[in-house]
Amino acid sequence: MKLRLHFVVDPMGWLCISVVFGIWLYNTFFIPKLVLLPHYNEGHIPWAIVVCYYIASALCILALFRASTADPGRLPVDPHIPHSEREHWELCNKCNLMRPKRSHHCSRCGHCVRRMDHHCPWINNCVGEDNHWLFLQLCFYAQVLSLFTLVLDFCQYYYFQPLTELDQERFTTRHELALLRVSALMGVVMFGGMSSLFYTQMTGILSDMTTIEKMTQFTNEIYGMKKSWQWALAEVCGTRWKLLWFLPLRSRQPLQAGYHFRTHV
Repeated sequence: MKLRLHFVVDPMGWLCISVVFGIWLYNTFFIPKLVLLPHYNEGHIPWAIVVCYYIASALCILALFRASTADPGRLPVDPHIPHSEREHWELCNKCNLMRPKRSHHCSRCGHCVRRMDHHCPWINNCVGEDNHWLFLQLCFYAQVLSLFTLVLDFCQYYYFQPLTELDQERFTTRHELALLRVSALMGVVMFGGMSSLFYTQMTGILSDMTTIEKMTQFTNEIYGMKKSWQWALAEVCGTRWKLLWFLPLRSRQPLQAGYHFRTHV
């Protein structure tokens, strides 16, 4: 498995991704230390809950790292254009290079990206053909981790039994503001934002329209045939195996045209 790293030099993007990393760090270390592990040690929650929380956290940070460092589909300076596909290429009026149709020039990164969806400052990278599936994973796992955190915050005050080895008055005085308010606020904001973004991305994928194409009222002239949801997601993820759609540590390969799903299940 060969994974190429791609970095964008953008101070604003570095700031945004640092904020995202800080929120992940808070949820991964602060919440388990004050809620998850103490209640596990006293037998209030099973070990499976702890394992699931850390798995969700690990998959979230892996998806963030891969989405921010994966090549989104940057076009080379001198691309090889097959003779049979020349009619599907066009000249970019910004960088004066040939590119496939449905590519877009990112003014932030300064180059063209194949099937570019948008430039996301929160991952400091474009979302394009080769990393769209990673961005989708990031949205999904961020939802899972945020919802997990909200449930733990709720259970801490309304469901879990009091901790016998903890000074409850001291805990309330020192940690209630940070735990209940800050964590819950971040959880609500992240879960709401990621859910909205995930829904937008899924509707775009299933309708075969990128965010840029939606904004420009693009009509799909090249790939006008309606695709099944399985084929649409398989194209984005680069594999027909549904389990691999959820794994960030792999490389993506374009699907061959001969493979297809049935439109009726």
